Amino acid sequence: MNWQGVIPAITTNFRPNGAVDHAALTRHCRWMIDSGCAGIVCCGSLGEAATLSHAEKLAIAATCVKAVGDRAPVVLGIASLSTTDAVALAKGAARAGCEGIMVLPPYVYSTDWREMKTHVSAVIAATKLECLLYNNPPAYQTDFLPWQIAELAADHANLRAVKESSGDTRRVTAIRHACGRRLAVLVGMDDAILEGIYAGAEGWIAGLVNAFPVESVTLFDLATRGDKARAGELYKWFLPLLVLDTVPKFVQYIKWLQAELDRGSATVRPPRLPLAGADLAHVKAVLARARRSPPRI
Repeated sequence: MNWQGVIPAITTNFRPNGAVDHAALTRHCRWMIDSGCAGIVCCGSLGEAATLSHAEKLAIAATCVKAVGDRAPVVLGIASLSTTDAVALAKGAARAGCEGIMVLPPYVYSTDWREMKTHVSAVIAATKLECLLYNNPPAYQTDFLPWQIAELAADHANLRAVKESSGDTRRVTAIRHACGRRLAVLVGMDDAILEGIYAGAEGWIAGLVNAFPVESVTLFDLATRGDKARAGELYKWFLPLLVLDTVPKFVQYIKWLQAELDRGSATVRPPRLPLAGADLAHVKAVLARARRSPPRI
């Protein structure tokens, strides 16, 4: 696995009847890689994983693997209500041809370190696939602290990276202090990408990339090359869009943008509903403002 660069956490394309649109998913994966992205993460939070069945997740993973071939790795998000189901899904990811898995806390149940370590350790140990630990305390009510991440890294050679979404970029430094270069650190919140890179992150599990891949890859490349002036200019333009990845309706916002740019469908699964009222007016205004002054790429 290459845990560096921009790796989209892709949306899941649905047909109007709510079924997964595998043809659209194939086109989307190829567009991401054609635009310079380094891999694909499917069935994450942005992929509406909580609404997908076990079979749907494995079918999506297989479609993504077939779509990109040997051009880029595919990573399957592993989240479930139970450890047993999460382990089974991890094993299914290996059979589907994924090169990595993204390990999340269990849905609903937030607990202490003893129980959480046992859960994620079971998932990590279920296969030989390289693993990305996903830390998102605002969403999952579980905070993997740097010393806990170091414990997991010491126990599991195939734990290779951390997706850090606490919103505190000091965590990048703290994980580096606890783990050295043992783990790659990737930013998981779009509106912290520049700060995260400057703190030492080497990858970006990105959301708005689903609608703006070229802009996302360019921003990442400028920042990692140390071109702070040009990166700052692009970030200033991009930030109102990137913030849409950090709010409760981030799935609806990003999928609406894809549809508006003719790069996907805005269809979501309940309990999510199509945007309306102030939410729709807001995203329309953000896109209109971005279109009035497009960046030079």
